[in-house]
Amino acid sequence: MHLVIDEDLLIEQLKSDSVKEEAFRHLITLYKERLYWHIRNIVKYHDDADDVLQNTFIKIYKNIHNFKGESKLFSWMYRIATNESITFINKNAKRLQTNNEEAQQLAINNLTSDVYFEGDAIQLKLQKAIATLPEKQQLVFNMKYFQDLKFKDMAEILETSEGALKASYHIATKKIEAYLTKD
Repeated sequence: MHLVIDEDLLIEQLKSDSVKEEAFRHLITLYKERLYWHIRNIVKYHDDADDVLQNTFIKIYKNIHNFKGESKLFSWMYRIATNESITFINKNAKRLQTNNEEAQQLAINNLTSDVYFEGDAIQLKLQKAIATLPEKQQLVFNMKYFQDLKFKDMAEILETSEGALKASYHIATKKIEAYLTKD
């Protein structure tokens, strides 16, 4: 059976016992890269992003029957990826007996040793600036700046208003600008 990209049909196939496996492989092919970079922008490390991505797809697979279609499938999956990323950061902070901000600073300071990090000094400084933001502003900035998501889609993913997200993004960009121009 050949699978099509029509979202309603894909959801139907994901919920069908006879083609669920094939439909799920198709879903992974469609969204793996986008979800990986969304997660990577939050957790920073390639290996951590891979782990969180795997956990995200496991959650999607186990919970697809709960998907009611009240949002786009993409938004629902991004919400799961976001929550899994935040859970990962919180667990990591607890393991390191530190707070989320310090755990993130540590991750960024260690980015240069990540063989998959291809950034230069400017990108490293940008990551450091992003890490100084509160969690919600980080999410909004990453989703808009790195993934060019529309505020409408972000509102669905983060379950908040477009106005609040635009304000968060504006504040985040001002803080980042100030951070980047301070020295």
